Amino acid sequence: MGVETTRPGVGTELPPLEIPITRTLIVAGAIASRDYQDVHHDAELARQKGSPDVFMNILTTNGLVGRYVTDYFGPTTELRKVAIRLGAPNYPGDTMVLTGRIEELDGERGTATVRVVGANGLGNHVTGTVTLTFADATVTVTLTDEAGS
Repeated sequence: MGVETTRPGVGTELPPLEIPITRTLIVAGAIASRDYQDVHHDAELARQKGSPDVFMNILTTNGLVGRYVTDYFGPTTELRKVAIRLGAPNYPGDTMVLTGRIEELDGERGTATVRVVGANGLGNHVTGTVTLTFADATVTVTLTDEAGS
């Protein structure tokens, strides 16, 4: 067991983040972002409009993408631009896996651009880039042995 400190560079892959897509997450995200469209909280009305169930709104997805990047770069991270595009819907019962790759990095200015993809069982739910500033690009990882001791 030990601690490893690394400085990420262009091409660094962010660790994947699995997000279980629950009905509660979908509805709470819609309410929190003041998106009262029925397709985000009423399964029957969503079905009447051609969807098999309620589905996540773009504002919730945007927040999850932001969380993913700031969790990696740390609490001093400031998002400067989030440019995302939705694809396959996020339905309850699925899992979205967010992955990312540092595309641009300027350590002296403390800026980075990260390419993000969020995939679920139907395909890519979200693709895009996040441009950010950060105070320190050092990532600390605690290493444990296979046995967990």
